Amino acid sequence: MNRLFRKIKPLVLMQAAFAVAFVSVSQAQVGVGTKAPKGAEVYLDGSRKMLDEKWIYWEGPRFKAKPPIKWTVVNDPVDKGTVINCNDPASAGGLYGAADIVTKKQFKDFRAHVEFFITKEGGNSGVYLQNRYEIQVLDGDTTSHGMAAVINESKSPYYAYNGIGKWNSYDILFRAARFKDGKLVEQPMVTLYFNGKKVHSNQKISQVWGGPNSGIDGGNDGGKGITDTPGGLKLQSEGHDVLYRNIWIKEMELEKPDTDF
Repeated sequence: MNRLFRKIKPLVLMQAAFAVAFVSVSQAQVGVGTKAPKGAEVYLDGSRKMLDEKWIYWEGPRFKAKPPIKWTVVNDPVDKGTVINCNDPASAGGLYGAADIVTKKQFKDFRAHVEFFITKEGGNSGVYLQNRYEIQVLDGDTTSHGMAAVINESKSPYYAYNGIGKWNSYDILFRAARFKDGKLVEQPMVTLYFNGKKVHSNQKISQVWGGPNSGIDGGNDGGKGITDTPGGLKLQSEGHDVLYRNIWIKEMELEKPDTDF
């Protein structure tokens, strides 16, 4: 009996270890096609219904669009189903802030997944965390203002870009700025996977870039006057045919200044 137990015990331990490893991997699943995990909410499924229910125009200083949202539902160029084209007539000529859309729900700390598809060279859009901090979507730019850069805070990890005519994904874990007695004590921070590759880890964000037309606090002390107001996930319209699908968000409570996953 003891001999049999000695043979079985290592097998049980190996199975337990495999189970733990599997759970760890599944919790950090990333890349194109990643489905919303338990506790997350889908915000963009390619349908007109969800677009209207969960998003609104951001009415910043440059706002020119008129509801309802003029972003269009189009067929997915690669897979089945429909997706959303961010090319709004009001943003023609690159007028960011004229027809950007933001989730009606606002967030502090969160995990998010966003998939985008650039149809032509130079395709330009952007994903804004808390309607403040931009993760750039820009074909052809490899600078700190380019593709997948935490804009003006990090270099572009252009090597991870799938290119024009293919779906790309951002997997994001974001921790909002922390304040004490009304003063900023911890900078906002983000970890980003681009198409399944970890490209930014615990990247601190110093300010809101782009001025008042870019998002919340953009015009507050030159973008350095970050406030404690929660904000939604925003998608930018700049007059380009950039498509979006499979966006989901899971609210988090990150006590420690650590977004690595």
